[in-house]
Amino acid sequence: MADPIVGNVSDILNATKVVKQKKNGNDLGKDDFLKILITQMKYQDPSQPMQDKEFIAQMAQFTSVEQLSNMAGEMKLLRQSLGMASGLIGQSVTWLGKDELGYSVTKSGIVDSITFKDDKQWINVKGEAITLDQLTKIENAGGAAE
Repeated sequence: MADPIVGNVSDILNATKVVKQKKNGNDLGKDDFLKILITQMKYQDPSQPMQDKEFIAQMAQFTSVEQLSNMAGEMKLLRQSLGMASGLIGQSVTWLGKDELGYSVTKSGIVDSITFKDDKQWINVKGEAITLDQLTKIENAGGAAE
């Protein structure tokens, strides 16, 4: 007969490995945390159940993970908001671009418009579309020489 303690530890370790493999070893999400917690509770010793304070601490950790996940989503939406990007129209911007030979060069100009394509915001300067993450400098157009 198999040792139940070894089997329980093995199941918990397997649950953790599956979660990590699913995430390519990077970040664990709230669903993954909950799976590990449920597996741990499933195999706890009935004569020594998880203490209330341990359970509350783990639930607090779960809540923190969930809130951080929500905040990350909100920050992404904020970065993508049209109101934020539309303030760049008429501003002088500098960005890293490529010349005709493919070399990296610093370019600058005044933002003409904002467009959305492939779930990204693009600013348009002199007919060239630039993503916001390419920008290196933003300044008032009145104080910048084009």
